[in-house]
Amino acid sequence: MNDPVGDMLTRIRNAQLRGKSTVMTPASKLRGWVLDVLADEGYIRSYAKGVDDRGLPVIEISLKYHKGVPVIRELKRVSKPGRRVYMGVKDIPQVRQGLGVSIVSTSKGVMSGTAARRRNVGGEVLCTVF
Repeated sequence: MNDPVGDMLTRIRNAQLRGKSTVMTPASKLRGWVLDVLADEGYIRSYAKGVDDRGLPVIEISLKYHKGVPVIRELKRVSKPGRRVYMGVKDIPQVRQGLGVSIVSTSKGVMSGTAARRRNVGGEVLCTVF
Protein backbone atom coordinates (compact mmCIF):
# COMPACT_ATOMS: atom_id res chain seq x y z
CA MET A 1 0.00 0.00 0.00
CA ASN A 2 1.43 3.34 -1.05
CA ASP A 3 -0.76 5.71 0.95
CA PRO A 4 -1.88 4.31 4.32
CA VAL A 5 -3.45 7.55 5.59
CA GLY A 6 -5.34 8.05 2.32
CA ASP A 7 -6.58 4.46 2.55
CA MET A 8 -7.85 5.05 6.10
CA LEU A 9 -9.63 8.27 5.10
CA THR A 10 -11.29 6.49 2.18
CA ARG A 11 -12.44 3.66 4.47
CA ILE A 12 -13.99 6.24 6.83
CA ARG A 13 -15.75 8.02 3.94
CA ASN A 14 -17.09 4.76 2.51
CA ALA A 15 -18.31 3.51 5.90
CA GLN A 16 -20.16 6.77 6.52
CA LEU A 17 -21.83 6.59 3.11
CA ARG A 18 -23.10 3.12 4.05
CA GLY A 19 -24.19 4.27 7.52
CA LYS A 20 -21.84 1.91 9.38
CA SER A 21 -21.15 2.51 13.08
CA THR A 22 -17.59 1.12 12.98
CA VAL A 23 -14.88 0.58 10.41
CA MET A 24 -11.68 -1.49 10.55
CA THR A 25 -8.32 -0.40 9.14
CA PRO A 26 -4.82 -1.86 9.36
CA ALA A 27 -2.89 -0.41 12.31
CA SER A 28 0.10 1.91 12.11
CA LYS A 29 1.51 4.65 14.32
CA LEU A 30 0.72 7.45 11.86
CA ARG A 31 -2.90 6.30 11.49
CA GLY A 32 -3.22 6.23 15.29
CA TRP A 33 -1.85 9.76 15.58
CA VAL A 34 -4.29 11.05 12.95
CA LEU A 35 -7.15 9.30 14.77
CA ASP A 36 -6.01 10.93 18.04
CA VAL A 37 -6.53 14.35 16.45
CA LEU A 38 -9.92 13.32 14.98
CA ALA A 39 -11.06 12.06 18.40
CA ASP A 40 -9.77 15.17 20.22
CA GLU A 41 -11.61 17.45 17.78
CA GLY A 42 -14.85 15.42 18.14
CA TYR A 43 -15.11 13.99 14.62
CA ILE A 44 -15.09 10.32 15.73
CA ARG A 45 -16.31 8.67 18.93
CA SER A 46 -13.17 6.65 19.63
CA TYR A 47 -10.88 3.99 18.27
CA ALA A 48 -9.42 0.78 19.65
CA LYS A 49 -6.42 -1.26 18.62
CA GLY A 50 -6.80 -5.00 18.25
CA VAL A 51 -5.91 -8.05 16.18
CA ASP A 52 -7.92 -9.51 13.30
CA ASP A 53 -8.59 -13.20 12.65
CA ARG A 54 -5.28 -13.58 10.76
CA GLY A 55 -3.29 -12.13 13.65
CA LEU A 56 -2.56 -8.77 12.00
CA PRO A 57 -2.88 -5.54 14.02
CA VAL A 58 -5.98 -3.49 13.18
CA ILE A 59 -7.71 -0.36 14.44
CA GLU A 60 -11.48 -0.31 14.91
CA ILE A 61 -12.87 3.21 14.50
CA SER A 62 -16.25 4.15 16.02
CA LEU A 63 -17.84 6.74 13.77
CA LYS A 64 -19.92 9.61 15.09
CA TYR A 65 -23.38 10.59 13.79
CA HIS A 66 -25.74 13.44 14.75
CA LYS A 67 -29.43 12.74 14.05
CA GLY A 68 -28.45 10.08 11.52
CA VAL A 69 -26.09 12.38 9.60
CA PRO A 70 -22.32 11.78 9.73
CA VAL A 71 -20.40 14.38 11.75
CA ILE A 72 -17.61 14.34 9.14
CA ARG A 73 -19.02 16.07 6.06
CA GLU A 74 -15.80 16.38 4.09
CA LEU A 75 -12.50 14.51 4.42
CA LYS A 76 -9.74 15.48 1.95
CA ARG A 77 -6.18 14.26 1.63
CA VAL A 78 -3.86 17.23 1.00
CA SER A 79 -0.33 15.82 1.01
CA LYS A 80 -0.01 12.69 -1.13
CA PRO A 81 2.90 10.31 -1.74
CA GLY A 82 3.48 11.82 -5.20
CA ARG A 83 3.22 15.42 -4.02
CA ARG A 84 4.07 16.31 -0.45
CA VAL A 85 2.66 19.62 0.79
CA TYR A 86 4.70 21.41 3.45
CA MET A 87 3.64 24.73 4.96
CA GLY A 88 5.08 27.17 7.42
CA VAL A 89 3.13 28.15 10.52
CA LYS A 90 1.67 31.23 8.81
CA ASP A 91 0.52 29.25 5.76
CA ILE A 92 -1.37 26.42 7.51
CA PRO A 93 -4.89 26.59 6.03
CA GLN A 94 -8.02 27.36 8.00
CA VAL A 95 -10.78 25.01 6.88
CA ARG A 96 -14.12 26.75 6.25
CA GLN A 97 -13.20 29.89 8.24
CA GLY A 98 -12.13 27.84 11.25
CA LEU A 99 -15.17 25.50 11.40
CA GLY A 100 -13.10 22.58 10.12
CA VAL A 101 -9.64 21.39 11.04
CA SER A 102 -6.42 20.65 9.17
CA ILE A 103 -4.19 17.83 10.44
CA VAL A 104 -0.47 18.63 10.31
CA SER A 105 2.53 16.37 10.85
CA THR A 106 5.16 18.51 12.57
CA SER A 107 8.52 17.95 14.21
CA LYS A 108 6.63 17.97 17.53
CA GLY A 109 4.11 15.32 16.47
CA VAL A 110 0.82 15.10 14.56
CA MET A 111 -1.61 17.84 15.64
CA SER A 112 -4.42 20.05 14.43
CA GLY A 113 -3.69 23.23 12.51
CA THR A 114 -4.74 25.43 15.44
CA ALA A 115 -2.43 23.54 17.81
CA ALA A 116 0.42 23.91 15.31
CA ARG A 117 -0.18 27.66 15.10
CA ARG A 118 -0.31 27.89 18.91
CA ARG A 119 3.00 26.00 19.23
CA ASN A 120 4.50 27.99 16.32
CA VAL A 121 5.48 24.99 14.16
CA GLY A 122 4.86 24.17 10.52
CA GLY A 123 5.03 20.86 8.72
CA GLU A 124 3.33 18.52 6.29
CA VAL A 125 -0.42 19.11 5.92
CA LEU A 126 -1.84 15.57 5.87
CA CYS A 127 -5.56 16.25 5.42
CA THR A 128 -8.46 18.60 6.08
CA VAL A 129 -11.71 17.70 7.86
CA PHE A 130 -15.04 19.50 7.90
